Amino acid sequence: MQSLLSQLRAGNWRALVASFLYFDTGFTVWLLFGPLAPYMIQSLHITPMQQGYLVAIPVLSAAILRIGFGNLYQAMDGRWLALIGVALSAIPPLVLSIYPYTLSYDALIFLGVLLGVGGASFAVALPMAGSNYPPKIQGTVLGIAAAGNIGAVLDGFLFPPLAGQFGWTHAAAAVLPLLGLAAVTLWFWGKDCAPKTGKVAPAAWGWGLTLAGLALLAVASPRGWLGLHGKAALLMLPVYGVLLSLLFLPRRYFPVLRERDTWALILVYAITFGGFVGMSAFVSLLLVTLYHLPKVDAGMLMGLFAFTGAILRPFGGLIADRISGARALQFFLAGICLIDATFSLWTPTLAVSIVLFLLLYAAFGLGNGATFQLVPLRWPEKTGLMTGIIGAAGGIGGFYLPVILGIAKEDTGSYHWGFGIFAGLSATALLLIVGLRRQWQTWAKIASAHGQCMPSQGQAPQASAIAD
Repeated sequence: MQSLLSQLRAGNWRALVASFLYFDTGFTVWLLFGPLAPYMIQSLHITPMQQGYLVAIPVLSAAILRIGFGNLYQAMDGRWLALIGVALSAIPPLVLSIYPYTLSYDALIFLGVLLGVGGASFAVALPMAGSNYPPKIQGTVLGIAAAGNIGAVLDGFLFPPLAGQFGWTHAAAAVLPLLGLAAVTLWFWGKDCAPKTGKVAPAAWGWGLTLAGLALLAVASPRGWLGLHGKAALLMLPVYGVLLSLLFLPRRYFPVLRERDTWALILVYAITFGGFVGMSAFVSLLLVTLYHLPKVDAGMLMGLFAFTGAILRPFGGLIADRISGARALQFFLAGICLIDATFSLWTPTLAVSIVLFLLLYAAFGLGNGATFQLVPLRWPEKTGLMTGIIGAAGGIGGFYLPVILGIAKEDTGSYHWGFGIFAGLSATALLLIVGLRRQWQTWAKIASAHGQCMPSQGQAPQASAIAD
């Protein structure tokens, strides 16, 4: 504990708290549909595939918007960008509380896209927190900042009881005071010390057009307006969204998309963070459907699972700082693969499922922290952008998980082959990390040795001399 406090004093702890609260409240807004879904489907009367799509849309939206947010972060002060994100995140709960029970399925999809702005906070909160600390403790610092995904715990514990008493649309308004707290903290404590290299106007226009285009795509795809229908339309939506976001990404950033390390970490994060957020969005529905749990109990269990993953994320970064992120990821990915494989072969009892989900979320959280220990070491001058790109992959993985599980349930009556797909992806990522481990450990050690301590006050830190 003393060592951790010493590390926190090496930088600006107030800025770290502001980043944490911004990500925490953003995460709470982002997954709002998850614990409310069992209440929402009673009035919407939609199929299992549509249910999966509804809770997955905010996850996908955040994934796509993170790329533009990462690009914007390279051009403007992260503190102001975070305040804009908080303001936009407040729109869906405001609309839900003003127009209760009168919104159509398409309108909820549109609001789900706006909820994704909260999840896009990831691309700002993490690099802003890291910019206030030296490279040698980035794993610990980014793990603490990203533990803001504990916001999913609030979703599970807070909203189901409120929905049961006041209705699910009014329950959504409970997130507004939390957003207010984040805004006040950012205003007084938020600080961004990262160097800026881009231009604000084109980055802002690109992000705004991406948001508008994604909202149109999200509503158009299920209706078949893009030429595809049914499952194919839903599964292709992330591809359309990524192409839309890349359309506005400056060409000078495209070389990182040709790097092997980029795609390796994209796959890993799609599994670790994608698993965490996708399962958090869907697990309440799964528990109600599979075990006929009361909605409040399912929400409480969702909160317990999310708490496990969120609280362990900083330890994933700490472990990665000690033994390297590449080595740590081998253990965490192996655990995810084994548990997914178990669910693909067997429907356990409720008690056994709870234990397995706790272990699965533990592996998700530890894996999340270990992954982002590597990013600022591998790309010291593009951390904001790479946080957005790799974070987007996590959101895309989180979109596919509930959609594929919903399709599996609708087609076969069980979730088995859906879990089997994710077990196979985890095994692929594990083999990839085993093959790249030694090379990754080499550049991670070099970056740590050459890194400079960030000033706790005043001027922006110098960019690292380590080449991309």
